[in-house]
Amino acid sequence: MQSGRAKTKKWILKFKDKKPGINPLMGWESSTNTDSEINLEFSTIENAIKYAKKNKINYEVVEPKIRKIIKKSYTDNFTK
Repeated sequence: MQSGRAKTKKWILKFKDKKPGINPLMGWESSTNTDSEINLEFSTIENAIKYAKKNKINYEVVEPKIRKIIKKSYTDNFTK
């Protein structure tokens, strides 16, 4: 299986949900704060941090995981 790498060069600012609650009608988790539905995309980490500082938003940087690429050919599926 191959995983695509489209849209992986962006930094995303996500807002955390402050107090999720239980919807009394359906029993689903819900919130009155709609900020958690917003994702802001930035081309660089510096732009994302600058925006967060300018708007006094607490932030945490999560570095992307390094992918380990194992190159193999189609015939390797049958020869081992």
